[in-house]
Amino acid sequence: MIKVLSIAGSDPSGGAGIQIDLKTFQALGIYGMAVPAALTAQNSRGVMATYSVSPRVLSQQIETLLSDIKPDAMKTGMLLTRQNVNAAAKAARTYRIRNIVVDPVIRSSSGKMLLKPDAVRALKRALFPLALVITPNIPEAEILTGMRIMTDEDMDFAAGKLLDMGPRYVLIKGGHRASDEAVDTLYGGKTVLSFSTVRLKGEFHGTGCVLSAAIAVFIGKGLPVEKAVEKSKLFVEKMLKKTKRVGNSGTKYFLF
Repeated sequence: MIKVLSIAGSDPSGGAGIQIDLKTFQALGIYGMAVPAALTAQNSRGVMATYSVSPRVLSQQIETLLSDIKPDAMKTGMLLTRQNVNAAAKAARTYRIRNIVVDPVIRSSSGKMLLKPDAVRALKRALFPLALVITPNIPEAEILTGMRIMTDEDMDFAAGKLLDMGPRYVLIKGGHRASDEAVDTLYGGKTVLSFSTVRLKGEFHGTGCVLSAAIAVFIGKGLPVEKAVEKSKLFVEKMLKKTKRVGNSGTKYFLF
């Protein structure tokens, strides 16, 4: 039985965070587990407020779980504080979890900060060196590297800076670039690989969460990172076609 753990924020609307991670795990046929690192007040219009789970409570949740059940892969999402970044990193080291996917959730699409400035530094120092793959979008990659990403050459240079922070692979998601296709580029390994899907019209909630959760699943199943990313992109493309409006905004949610 393949088991995957998500340590991330809670989205009460069910469209992102640990809620959508668990839905993704189940849709892909594996056993999912989840530890909330932060709480949010949010709906389809955006994130209104964030609240951190205390580091002591977070550590107790993780340690109690991992002392009994060791996951085949682990994904981190919204961690919010430096203390919680360090708690997740400590648990990964203590329990020797190798297949770690870090989705560096920094800011919501509505503009709410989901990772404090000192937590960004902790993410780079403590968690990136443990990661098999990190999955920043372009705005997140800009914050992490301190540079603007306007061209393909900029993205290549930013990826190099991110790889220097310790992860074995970097997947930069290109959804924020203006083009007819959504192109994500994987750096690391022997070659640079681009994965392209047709860009669908509309606003979608939780796309990055679904992608990183799916990557964790396929890595947990034993696939190499390149194949895991390919299959995850195809899965997201398939599920995007089934999204529906849930709230009163125009934002579409994944339906599994």
